Amino acid sequence: MKKPPKTHPYIVQPVFKALKVLEFVAEKSRDVPLSEVASAMGLPKTTTFRYLRTLAATGFVSHDSNDDLYGVGPRFRVLSQIDRSLERLRRLALPVMADVGRAFNETVNLGIMSQGQVVYVEMIESSRSLRMQARIGDQHPLHSTALGKAILAHLPADERLLFLSLQLDSMTTRTVTDGSALQHQLKQVARRGYAIEVGENEDGSMCIGVPILDERDYPIAAISLSAPEQRMTTEIVPRAVDMLLRGAKNISERYRKAASVPE
Repeated sequence: MKKPPKTHPYIVQPVFKALKVLEFVAEKSRDVPLSEVASAMGLPKTTTFRYLRTLAATGFVSHDSNDDLYGVGPRFRVLSQIDRSLERLRRLALPVMADVGRAFNETVNLGIMSQGQVVYVEMIESSRSLRMQARIGDQHPLHSTALGKAILAHLPADERLLFLSLQLDSMTTRTVTDGSALQHQLKQVARRGYAIEVGENEDGSMCIGVPILDERDYPIAAISLSAPEQRMTTEIVPRAVDMLLRGAKNISERYRKAASVPE
């Protein structure tokens, strides 16, 4: 088993070893016995047993008690499916995002919802010196972003109301933090199909967001165009809205079609 540098101050050895055990089990095309895992990892059987049972308790490894074999667990499969779905989403969205980016030379974002935040998972940046500061991997509140508002407006009512019951923090002085006011705003977003946010997440910025819907019309993601407010003129905004709506519809349709084809 490959070992991390002993002098590395941030490596937790038991976690590292447990993950290597998981990696070994996941790479096998069959269930494996404890002895095989221990031998391959160069670990004592008692240590390997503890790692395997811990991984089994969290669902990352399965244990067949009849044959005493270990294999990939349900939690690992779920996360693998999420990763494949996200990669599919990126692949389908990038051409549309590139077209929007070329048309306006402004930043185009792809975001998903995670634990009350919108996470930026793909981005086409503007070539202008003055542009938005978000980066891939950044997380911002759902309620203060056009990406988040587009997602929130299309959530099932119970999920949306649960979110609105939480404390809504301010990102700027313009952030809508009143649940009733936000609910009214989201009704408008749902009716017209897109969200517009002006200076709520970042002072001086403006963003237009449109949801990407799966086969159940669930908002799995959203795309947006963001730019300094001064550049989002009354001539540009309608064009951007139209292009984003058509682009999101295209991504949604292709995502549904791809999801219906067995891998």
